Amino acid sequence: MPHSSGLHHITAVAGDPQQNYTFYNGLLGLHLVKKTANYDDPSMYHLYYGDATGTPGRILTFFPWSQFKQGDPARGQAIAVSFSIPTDALSYWTDYLTNNGIEFMEPFDRFGHQVIGLQDPDGLHLELIADPQANDISAQSSGSIPAEYAIRGLYGVTLAEENYRPTGQLLSESLGFKEMGRGGDRLLYQSDNAMGSVVEIIDKAQLNGRPGKGTVHHVAFRAENEEEQSRISKELTEIGYHLTEVKDRTYFRSVYFCGPGGILFEIATDGPGFTVDEDAETLGNTLCLPEDLEEKRTLIEADLPAFRT
Repeated sequence: MPHSSGLHHITAVAGDPQQNYTFYNGLLGLHLVKKTANYDDPSMYHLYYGDATGTPGRILTFFPWSQFKQGDPARGQAIAVSFSIPTDALSYWTDYLTNNGIEFMEPFDRFGHQVIGLQDPDGLHLELIADPQANDISAQSSGSIPAEYAIRGLYGVTLAEENYRPTGQLLSESLGFKEMGRGGDRLLYQSDNAMGSVVEIIDKAQLNGRPGKGTVHHVAFRAENEEEQSRISKELTEIGYHLTEVKDRTYFRSVYFCGPGGILFEIATDGPGFTVDEDAETLGNTLCLPEDLEEKRTLIEADLPAFRT
């Protein structure tokens, strides 16, 4: 039976692109691995952050647009993005956040891991998870964080559901996750992948928010290649999900579907990767556009706000 191999990326909505870049690259130390336009609406950027090469399972992306209204997480949305840090990095991060004037929740235990909670400038809830798997994964510093303490990639995502069971069934029967723990109304599902291996579901969520900046747009799961993506898509179709056609996102191929609780899910291929239009050493330095938008580059660049990288 075909399964995904954990999370590929998470995409959220942000406000000012300069503020977004300053926080995620300048403060959190993530690499900007791709600066492009939203293929469906090129009047806004699509910014990709991750490790130095944009490895699947380590990617958080944003649609930043200053005119977005403030959002608020709701039932039927992903409500938190978690990053993996080494287990000996907790005290570094609490001191670092304090020294930079960032409010955060003091470390607390959840499912046997120490968690630091904080928010980005647009109100997106983030978590730093002391993850034993991160101890064995190297990182390249982006300059702001020493490599030994740097974020290694995605740890996971938290979903808020009215009833966890349909999404839990989707995760465990079709997407390669296993239920690994329960605590109150929170359930933990995990895949075998090292990075981006965790999906937590809050059951009976009572949130009544709205989409906008500071919220997650969609959650993408990994498929090794297009053949694996096709097999997963076929299985999901057979059990009643309606998937889009395959969309070429240049750096991966995508299909989308609505999860049982209303969350937008994606199946994304691991390749071809972020070096198809830039060298690894210069990722994120230029505005990259797909062929069908390249002829409109002058108009697109004039429409997009300038920001310093």
